[in-house]
Amino acid sequence: MNDAQLQRYARHLLLDAVGIEGQERLLAARVLILGLGGLGSPAAMYLAAAGVGSMTLADGDHVDLTNLQRQIVHQSRSVGMLKVLSAQQSLQALNPDPNYELIEQKLEGAALEQAVASVDLVLDCSDNFQTRHAVNRACVSSGVPLVSAAAIGLDGQCMVLNLKPQKESGFASAQSNWACYHCVFPLDQAPTEVACATMGVFSPLTGMVGCMQAGLAIRVLLRQSLQQVLLMIDGRNMSTSSMRIQQDPDCAVCARPGLDAGSGASA
Repeated sequence: MNDAQLQRYARHLLLDAVGIEGQERLLAARVLILGLGGLGSPAAMYLAAAGVGSMTLADGDHVDLTNLQRQIVHQSRSVGMLKVLSAQQSLQALNPDPNYELIEQKLEGAALEQAVASVDLVLDCSDNFQTRHAVNRACVSSGVPLVSAAAIGLDGQCMVLNLKPQKESGFASAQSNWACYHCVFPLDQAPTEVACATMGVFSPLTGMVGCMQAGLAIRVLLRQSLQQVLLMIDGRNMSTSSMRIQQDPDCAVCARPGLDAGSGASA
C-alpha cells in the first residue's frame, strides 16, 4: 500500500479483523456485481469504499426516475443513463483506486460463465429467480463463492453460497459442503415472480440488505469463517432473524449435477 492508501483505509487497519494483511487482500480482490439497483447500489459503494481492487459492474438497464427512491448510487442527473455508467461515476468519485470494468448488457450463457470465472467472488443483486439460478449454476461450475440477496416489499434476505474449503484462491470454511442457491430455492419450487413495480419496496430495506451483502462479501474475501445461514430482515419492525441452510445431497446443480435442474434459461 502507498501512503495515500494507508491513510484512506486507516480505520480498517486498526481492526484486528482486517489489518494490513486483510486490506491488501481486499486491494487484490476481484468481484463481480450483477445488478446496480436497490441492492447493488449500496453493496457496490461499500465495496468500493473498502478498497476492493477490481470491480466488474454488470447491468443492461437504464436509470429511471422511479429507481431513485432506493438506488442510491444513481442521481437525478443520471436518469436515462446506463446504470453501469452512472454507477461508475459515483464509485470513482467515492474512490478512484479500484479498477471498474463495465458490462453494459444482461449477462447470460457463455458471457455469464466467462465473467464469473474471471473473479474471486460474485454478488447477485438481480431481481428475478431465473437470473439467480443462472448465476448460481455459473458459480458452481467455476467454483466461485456467491453472495445472493433479495428484497421486495418489506422483506429482505441474504446468504453466502458455494463457499469451498481449501480452495486455491485461499477461501476457507469450517464446513466442507456448502449449499448452492438451488439447494435453498429449487427451481421447480420457485414461487410466483413478483416485482418492485407491482409490489413496492421499502427504500431503507434495500440499503440494509445491500450493506449486509457487502459485509458478507468482505468477510469471504478476508477468508473469515462463516456459518451457513439465510439472514432475513423484516422491515415492518426492523428485526433480523436467521435460518440454517445446508447442501441438498440430491441437488441437481452442486451435489448430483447429472440430474435435471431445469431449463437453464436466464432472465
